[in-house]
Amino acid sequence: MSGQPPLSASPASHAGANDGTFFNLEDDRLHEECGVFGILGHDDAAALTALGLHALQHRGQEAAGIVTHDDEQFRAERHLGLVGDHFSSADTIAQLSGPNAVGHVRYSTSGETILRNVQPLFAELEGGGIAICHNGHFTNAMTLRRQLIKDGAICQSTSDSEVVLQLLARSRQPKIVDRFIEAISQMEGAYSLVALTRKKLIGARDPFGIRPLVLGDFNGAPILASETCALDIIGAKFIREVENGEVIVCTPGGIESYFPFGKRPARPDIFEYIYFSRPDSVLGGHSVYDVRKRFGRQLALEAPVEADVIVPVPDSGVPAALGYSQESGIPFELGIIRNHYVGRTFIQPTQAIRTLGVKLKHSANRSQIEGKRVVLIDDSLVRGTTSVKIVQMIRDAGAAEVHFRLSSPPIRFSDYYGIDTPVREKLLAAKYNLEEMRSYIGADTLAFLTVDGVYRAMGHDGRNDAQPQYTDHCFTGDYPTPLTDLEGEDEVRSQPRLVEVR
Repeated sequence: MSGQPPLSASPASHAGANDGTFFNLEDDRLHEECGVFGILGHDDAAALTALGLHALQHRGQEAAGIVTHDDEQFRAERHLGLVGDHFSSADTIAQLSGPNAVGHVRYSTSGETILRNVQPLFAELEGGGIAICHNGHFTNAMTLRRQLIKDGAICQSTSDSEVVLQLLARSRQPKIVDRFIEAISQMEGAYSLVALTRKKLIGARDPFGIRPLVLGDFNGAPILASETCALDIIGAKFIREVENGEVIVCTPGGIESYFPFGKRPARPDIFEYIYFSRPDSVLGGHSVYDVRKRFGRQLALEAPVEADVIVPVPDSGVPAALGYSQESGIPFELGIIRNHYVGRTFIQPTQAIRTLGVKLKHSANRSQIEGKRVVLIDDSLVRGTTSVKIVQMIRDAGAAEVHFRLSSPPIRFSDYYGIDTPVREKLLAAKYNLEEMRSYIGADTLAFLTVDGVYRAMGHDGRNDAQPQYTDHCFTGDYPTPLTDLEGEDEVRSQPRLVEVR
């Protein structure tokens, strides 16, 4: 903890713990970058895509876009904001005519939240147009981008997805599928890509399968989507997961599959199970909801405590809290109530209103807390700023003791695969040991699920260092791909860019 400020044993001493600032849990959460959806050969393609994006809204809330093709031309609608804000109108859907569509929801980790970065991105290539959308992050995108610009490319966005379009444009392969493969073979990192041409829906998953992608069918129309919940919302049939390293091509004549990188063991991101995927999705043959309950059960085995009530931090802590309760025998109660009807912003013109704002999104259910020994269950601990407020809120509601339990290991390393983690110096677990973290958040005890415990909950004996089954770099520092852009990080930051005022 060299060079760090001293920690206070009193949680109330932390700025923001009880100062009336807006209590927004999302400020101290991990955020995924994107969700993708595509469908080929259905008369209601745009409407189905909008519904699919609604189901994937948890993967990105900053922007949404849909591109369709109607046998003559491509049509696009791209907007900042939520899917429902822009794609609920019948007139908007009617303008997106055609039986083929791709769509995207975005949370920006690469490139600003501005309209020119909203996907799907579109380009006219030799042989026709192509719309492309991407979930994840390329760890060599800036390196390739600098070289492309040096060679004369003109980049219109700051999204790393545009690099794929630039590489597609430069490929001399005669077929679009071969161009696509040549382009992504130059990319490093984590990605699920969905692209639409005049006659094809193309999907690809990175060689490790870090980011998810599934294949579905809706009355004979193939679908590619980030999660199975996007299939469920429209009543589509789940066919299978797109395999790691697979390029899948859907045409009116059928589906073709390619493995241009050879086959290797998959390493999906463990955080899809811990936090990002919707609980009702199925990933890698596992119900996400069931996995999260198993995390809670394993946590109860590893970090038991004498207590009166188990309280989840809503909503992501609920399944793990249920598992902890079932394993420990301690009753589960909704000791924190979440208001689902508060938006991201709130006008706070006076100090009195700001003071009330602390309970706008989450408030303690005093009847289930007062005088009790409370076990708070959350899925992860990032900066810790929100945990300070939660613990203080529970104490203010009269809890006799507050024990904090996390259903994931300490996050000690930054992510470079599409998750918006802070720089490592801002990760609480990268700076402090367990006792210092406990003191910082003001809990009576603090415990995390171990890395081996995560693997045991997933059905393995523990983590195999020689061949881990998941991408768990945030906990272990084991990055499965090169991190090329980091080598030239100072140069990347010095690149000039256009800042748009909006």
